[in-house]
Amino acid sequence: MMTAACGTSAEPPKVAEQIIVRERGAPDAAGPSTGGSQDLVSLGEDVFQTCKGCHSLDADGRSSAGPNLYGVMGRKAGSHEGYSYSDALAASDITWDEASLDGFIADPQGYIPGSEMVVGALRDDERRKAVIAYLAAQGE
Repeated sequence: MMTAACGTSAEPPKVAEQIIVRERGAPDAAGPSTGGSQDLVSLGEDVFQTCKGCHSLDADGRSSAGPNLYGVMGRKAGSHEGYSYSDALAASDITWDEASLDGFIADPQGYIPGSEMVVGALRDDERRKAVIAYLAAQGE
């Protein structure tokens, strides 16, 4: 690693870490702290990229291989207009909340036997929690 004073190096320095110093009491440039929930939502957005092949999150988006998940929190499972659900999911008595989404995303076939969601299970607790936070933030 090469270091130089006052930028006299021929190469620009490579930044490995950035430290932001603020005056005491100065507002955070990113906005008020949400106890880490914004970071969780951002991680969820990144993780959800793998889900986009089957699911849309557009308010007026169409369903494709999977149902549109915009506003999924509080929605009765198997009820999104215009999507043809498995009999098992349509007959379930589930209203999507954090706990039910957690169980379903962790093991769709185990949580709702007969579910047709055969890909996309997230076994990693942190990534699953992040996706659920991201889904909860959609439609707010």
